[in-house]
Amino acid sequence: MAHSLADPEKPTQFPRDEEDETCPIKQVDVTVPKTDDPNMPVVTFRMWVLGLTSCVLLSFVNQFMWYRTNPMSLSSISAQIAVVPIGRLMARTITKRIFFKGTKWQFSLNPGPFNVKEHVLITIFANSGAGTVYATHILSAVKLLYKRKLTLFPAFLVMITTQVLGFGWAGIFRKYLVEPAEMWWPSNMVQVSLFRALHDKEKRARGSLNRTQFFLLVLVCIFAYGLLPNYLLTVLTSFSWLCWIAPNSVLVNQIGSGNWGLGIGSFGIDWSTISAYLGSPLASPWFATANVAVGFVLVMYVMTPLCYWLNIYQAKTFPIYSQHLYLSNGTLYNINKIVDSKFQLNQEAYAKIGRVNLSTFFVMTTYGLGFATLAATLVHVFLFNGRDLLNQTKGAFTGSRKMDVHARLMKAYKQVPVWWFLVLLFFNIALIIFVVEYYKESLQLPWWGVIFACGLAFVFTLPIGIINATTNQVLGALVSVAVYTGIAWWLMGSITNLCDQTLLPPNSKWTCPMDNTFFNASVIWGLVGPRRIFGDLGEYTMVNWFFLVGAILPIIVWLLQKAFPRQRWISLINMPVLLGSTSMMPPATAVNFTSWIIIGFLSGFVIYRYRPKLWERCNYVFSGGLDAGTAFITILIFFSLQYSNNITLNWWGNSGEGCPLAKCPTAKGVAVDGCPVF
Repeated sequence: MAHSLADPEKPTQFPRDEEDETCPIKQVDVTVPKTDDPNMPVVTFRMWVLGLTSCVLLSFVNQFMWYRTNPMSLSSISAQIAVVPIGRLMARTITKRIFFKGTKWQFSLNPGPFNVKEHVLITIFANSGAGTVYATHILSAVKLLYKRKLTLFPAFLVMITTQVLGFGWAGIFRKYLVEPAEMWWPSNMVQVSLFRALHDKEKRARGSLNRTQFFLLVLVCIFAYGLLPNYLLTVLTSFSWLCWIAPNSVLVNQIGSGNWGLGIGSFGIDWSTISAYLGSPLASPWFATANVAVGFVLVMYVMTPLCYWLNIYQAKTFPIYSQHLYLSNGTLYNINKIVDSKFQLNQEAYAKIGRVNLSTFFVMTTYGLGFATLAATLVHVFLFNGRDLLNQTKGAFTGSRKMDVHARLMKAYKQVPVWWFLVLLFFNIALIIFVVEYYKESLQLPWWGVIFACGLAFVFTLPIGIINATTNQVLGALVSVAVYTGIAWWLMGSITNLCDQTLLPPNSKWTCPMDNTFFNASVIWGLVGPRRIFGDLGEYTMVNWFFLVGAILPIIVWLLQKAFPRQRWISLINMPVLLGSTSMMPPATAVNFTSWIIIGFLSGFVIYRYRPKLWERCNYVFSGGLDAGTAFITILIFFSLQYSNNITLNWWGNSGEGCPLAKCPTAKGVAVDGCPVF
C-alpha cells in the first residue's frame, strides 16, 4: 500500500473528470481511506492520558538530545507504534461504567475498542513534542555564547509565542496548503500507511512477529548496541579510516575527515549520526534520497574543493569545513570582545580587532546556495504553481472549487473559523513586540524587526509550503514548550561550558553545533550586520549574485520542459530542492550525509525493489524502533555515568575520528595551535 511513496517518478495525477470518488494524487488515492465514521469516539480518557504522556516524553527526549554533537530527534512514529498495545490494554481493563448517566454531562472512561481516530489524535499530541522549538537557539545564544543575563520568564515567553505564531500562519494559508488535493504532503503518507497497518486485522504466521513485537525487538537490540557508539567505542560515530593512512598529512585529513573535511570514505555505524540532521533515511523515498545525494556530491566534492584550492575568499587561511568566525590570520574570532555593555557592537573595538571572516564553505554553502534557494523557490512556484494559486484564490472567494473525496468527507466536521487564526496571529505578534521591547537588554530585537520578520514569513510561507507539500494542536504546543523550556534551562545549569566549544573538553558530546551555527548567524545578521558582511562595507558582496542565479535556473528548467514535453525527466528537476539539498550543512557534516545516503539507498532502492513485501511490513516500524532505542540508551548513559559522577573511558576507541589536522589551514605563514605552518 505504501509502495507508491518510493516511486521514483513524479506524483501521478488522475484526470479532473474522474475526481468524484478519487484523489488527483495517486499516492494519496491508494494510501488514505475513502470512508469515515463521524460517530467514532475521539476525545476519550485514553486519548488524554496517552497523548499528554507522549507529548511530555518526546519533548523531554528531544530537548535533551538537542545540545549533543549529533542531535538526533525522536519522531512521533515511535509513540505512534508504542501506544497501540497500551491503548488496547486500557480498552480491555478500564471500567466501562457510564458516569452521570442520563444527563448532558455523561461520559465513560472506556467507550469501546481503541480506535484509529483516538490513535491519530494521540500522535498529533506526540508530534508537538517530536520536533524542536527553534527559539531555543535564541536562549542558547544569549545565555551560553554571548553570556548575557536571561531569566526564565522571558525565555518561556519567547518560546511559546514563536511556537503559537505558527498556528496563525497555518490558518491564513489553509486554503492554499491544506485544502487543495494537490497539496499532499508526502511525509504524512508514512504515518497514514502506518496507521492502516497498525489497525488493519493482521494474521501472524506461526513463528513470526507482529509489528509491535518487531518494534520492541528492534528497540531492545539498538538499545544494547547503543552502548558502543555512545560510550565504549565512540569512534563508531565517524569511522574515518582514510586519515589512518597518513595521520600527519593535512591534505589526507581534509579529504578523509567525516566531521571536519570532505568525508570521502567516512561513515558512521551509529543511528544518531545517521539520522541527526536529515531525519530517518528509512522514511525518505528513494527519488528524494537521490536528489539529496546529487546535491551533496556537487557541493561537497565539486564546489567545495574548487573554491578551497583556488583560494576563493582566502579559503586556505581557514579550515576547509567550518561554521565558525575567524580573524584574518586564521584564528578564531572572540566575539565577546566586540560586544559593549549594552549588548551592541563596539565599533571602535571592531575596527581595531578587524573584520569577521567566514570559511569559504560557510559563505558559499550556507549563504550563497541559501540565497539561490530563496530566489529559486519564488520563481519556481510562480512558474509551476502560479495558475493553480490563482484558481484557488478565485475558488476561495466564489466557493466554486471542486472537492476531492477526502475534502467532501471533511465537510462532516465544523472547521475552525479563519478569524480565530487571525486573532491568534495578531495577538501573538503584539505579545512578541511587548517581550522584545520590555526585555530589550537581553534580546536585542527592535519592534520593527518583529514586523520585518513577519513580513518575510508571509512572503515565503506559501512558496516554501508548496515545495514541501508536493515533494517531501495548541494544547500540545503549550505542554511541549513548557517541557522544552524546563529541560533546556536545567541542562544549561547542569553541564559545565555547555555549547562553548572553546572551553569544552576534546571529543565532548555537548558541542551544540546547531546553536553555534545560529550564534554565528546572529553575529552576521545582527551584531555586525549584513552591510559589513555582504554589503558595500563587506568582503563577500559577490555572493549576492547567487540570488540572480537562483532566479534564472527555474526559468531554464521551465523553458526546457516547454520545449521538450516528451522528456519526462526534465519535469523531475526541482531547483529549490536541488539547491537546498545541503541546507543543513553546517551544522551537519559529511559523515551525516554519507551515512544517511548509504542507508537510504539500501532501504529505498535495494530492499524496496528486491524485497518489497519485507519493506512494506518492516521499514517504518524498524525506523521507529531505531529512534526509540537510541534515545533511551543515550539518556540512560547520561544519568547513570555522566550526570553526577562523570565516569569516562579513555582509550583509543574514544579519542575521536583520528583526523586531528582536518581543521588546519594550508595558507603560507598561517600559524594555528596544533597545526603545521606551511
